[in-house]
Amino acid sequence: MTTRSILGVLVGLMAAGGTAMADDRGELIVLAAPLTGDPYYAEVADDIVAFHIGFAERVVAPDRVLVLTDDDGYASYAAALGPDRVAVAPMADIWIRDFGSANPDAPVMFRYTAAGQGGGPEGQSDADAVQDDLAWLAAEAGLGLADSDLLNDGGNFVEDGAGNAVVSRKFLADNGLTEAEARAALQTEVGLTHVAFIEADEQGGLEHADGVVAFVAPNTLIVNSYPEDPDYAAALRADLERGLPGVAIHEIVTPYDDREIYDPRFGSACGLYTNALVTPDRIYLPQFGIPEDAVALDQVRAVSDRQVIPVPSSGVCFMGGGVRCMSWQLRGDDAAALLMYLGLPG
Repeated sequence: MTTRSILGVLVGLMAAGGTAMADDRGELIVLAAPLTGDPYYAEVADDIVAFHIGFAERVVAPDRVLVLTDDDGYASYAAALGPDRVAVAPMADIWIRDFGSANPDAPVMFRYTAAGQGGGPEGQSDADAVQDDLAWLAAEAGLGLADSDLLNDGGNFVEDGAGNAVVSRKFLADNGLTEAEARAALQTEVGLTHVAFIEADEQGGLEHADGVVAFVAPNTLIVNSYPEDPDYAAALRADLERGLPGVAIHEIVTPYDDREIYDPRFGSACGLYTNALVTPDRIYLPQFGIPEDAVALDQVRAVSDRQVIPVPSSGVCFMGGGVRCMSWQLRGDDAAALLMYLGLPG
């Protein structure tokens, strides 16, 4: 078990079948800047910073962005976004979704898996170290996060705030559980009603559900289309329908593009509109500078009454993620507590 020492209990668990309510303080969207001089991100550090700034500029109040950076990165972010949206609290990696808490209505911090840091025993040691930085900050700030021994990345937990979630079957292998055991564990630890376990569309590596599906409203799911693989598409729909009774499933255009990949261990997120960040009032939808962008916007707006905001993501999607992968979501008292601890206005 990781050495992290977050204390806390599940608070504010929704009643079964309940629906997430927007907090009038909005969503706090937390981004992690690349560490200055990190050799892994050296070639793309400017692209990451540009994406963070562009994303932050599109966030609509009362939602707000907080960038966690190191001392050397602070000035450039503060100059672009203002000092109220930046804090010196360096994180060891940029993919804060994966090592942060999942399920923002009643947040749970799973143990970050080795796959997020390249796999194997060394990968698990690195993953624990990466997560420890954020866990320490959360504990010091007094956030009410539940701590789980279950291995999972935040990118492999897609929820709707109404008791439904989608997780890939990598979760079963990582934890040595049957589907029934895993469902029972997630229902107990996270307060879920229904869980669908799906096969990832690319085996090996991260196998995250948030590159395949996204909830855009309670009981409303968008999924990638797979015209080149009808057998996988049929199996995916069958898994979703079996695990999520009563959930409407809508296919969305999926112009997947893997011509450029930064790290072959993690694939590409280019053309995946399902990697959207969904808050109680808004959907921040990735855009890639291609004709299908407008189609995806229309398709999502047709099935959700939340405001859909396009976020250019072509500068980072080849690294394997984007809008959702880079975002940690905090709400209510947890958001206020973190801002207060960092000396920022609530």
